[in-house]
Amino acid sequence: MKLSTRGKYGLYAMYYLAQHSGEGPQPLQDIATIGVPKLYLEQLLGNLRREGLISSVRGAQGGYQLARDASEITLLDIVDAMEGPIELSECTSDESACDKSCSCPVRWVWQQVSDSINNELKKIRLSDMLNKPCESEEPTCE
Repeated sequence: MKLSTRGKYGLYAMYYLAQHSGEGPQPLQDIATIGVPKLYLEQLLGNLRREGLISSVRGAQGGYQLARDASEITLLDIVDAMEGPIELSECTSDESACDKSCSCPVRWVWQQVSDSINNELKKIRLSDMLNKPCESEEPTCE
């Protein structure tokens, strides 16, 4: 399982906004300095806004900002907004996906692993990222 570019870029954008929290709305062009193309970034920010993680302000002094404090936003919130729920197998959320779902021992394994990943992402808050030592001030995407 790999986090897609969409998920990574969404996390980078949220980290940028957390770093600049309290400074007012951040223009799209400033957020794009993380290395995400503006058009793609605009789509990602739209998803984050629809999920209630960020808000947007129109006008000359407009831009994007966190909708709530970074300590109230988990990595699970961000990943879910970008990727949808993390499930290692379709059968963990939809028993009708497989005829063997109810009796399959592998389904139980996928559910345990999916739950573990989701629980770990739920423990980490966006504010925790701000307190970790970082090699450089701004993340960049390649």
